[in-house]
Amino acid sequence: MRMRSQWPAIVGYSLVGAATQLVWLNFAGVTTVAAARYGVSESAIGWLAQVFPLLYVVLAIPCGLLLDRWFRPALIAGAVLTALGALVRLIGDDFTWLLAGQILASIAQPLVLNAVTGITGRYLSEKNRPTGIAVGTASIFAGMVIAFLLSAIFTTASSLPTMLWLTAIFCVLAAAVLIFVVRRPGPFEPAHPGESALRPDRGALATAWGDPLIRRLCVLALFPFGVFVAMSTFAQALLEPAGVSGGTASTILLVNVIAGVLGSAIIPILVVRRHAESTLLVVSLTATALACVLLAVAPGVLTGFVAITLIGLLLLPALPIVLELVERRTGEAEGTAAGLIWMAGNLGGLIVAVVVGLLVDHPTAAFLVMAAIALIAVPGARSLRRPIAELRSQSQP
Repeated sequence: MRMRSQWPAIVGYSLVGAATQLVWLNFAGVTTVAAARYGVSESAIGWLAQVFPLLYVVLAIPCGLLLDRWFRPALIAGAVLTALGALVRLIGDDFTWLLAGQILASIAQPLVLNAVTGITGRYLSEKNRPTGIAVGTASIFAGMVIAFLLSAIFTTASSLPTMLWLTAIFCVLAAAVLIFVVRRPGPFEPAHPGESALRPDRGALATAWGDPLIRRLCVLALFPFGVFVAMSTFAQALLEPAGVSGGTASTILLVNVIAGVLGSAIIPILVVRRHAESTLLVVSLTATALACVLLAVAPGVLTGFVAITLIGLLLLPALPIVLELVERRTGEAEGTAAGLIWMAGNLGGLIVAVVVGLLVDHPTAAFLVMAAIALIAVPGARSLRRPIAELRSQSQP
């Protein structure tokens, strides 16, 4: 009997993936207002978001190992912790409860995001997995869009509790849906995951990190992640000297993420079908470098919209493409391998954001640095053509 893909599991996962990003970025657009309401500095409000990448770097591998050993319980734990984090923020109207909730949700994030390859591998047939990874990854970016929209609607100090309540409701409903749709093992679940020859610790990690292709993908992930995080963090400050207002910069970033959602949902599917993964990575990194150069030499509203939207459209789809390669390559160690990719990406985001932050008063230099970082990765992306072709030939009957 031919087993059929179970798409409701992908829907449930997508909702929880969006929820993690919603909690992460709730205060990104209302930093000043939130600081005034809770009586803390703007940098303290910034830490409500910064705890996520910091803890991700620490927890990516342990969470990947948990997913490889106990996939459904670990994923459900991530969904529940995300909902609990959102609810904890409602206990008291002060910064301490906000931070406690953010820490809970940040612990949950790697359990959810690392699972994107595992959920598709267990609930979708092989031909549907690239689409599932693209949809799951696009939902993560869609959660960013929801966060930006909420912060654009609830802009006053008095409206922040309403924003937090809506976020908590969304997170609880998302967790409930996921728990329901993954209550049974997927039709493509490994026959005896508890008896796997892979040990739940060093075996999976050794399998993932011992693969040369996975190591190369981890190194490559540092660069696009780094540029995207730095651009998202400092675009407003870097464009301000060119007369771009804060509101306009926020709109540019929103359009950037929307373009990334659309690109992540569509481009990887087409690329995988045409066996053009390496080509897309080269094109996206090159286009990103050119866009950053454009911003360096001619910053402004129009160039900001064009360049940053192009970056979102072409750079963000690199993530699902890399994760799809990981899913095809690693088998039982997919959670750990995905964790390595996410960890490398978050590490790249932290490093590049720090470097660009030091140059925030020198926009031209900052944009040129981001262009150089994107260009550095182009040879690595081009060199993937042969190992990807070999991987494709190995997976064909």
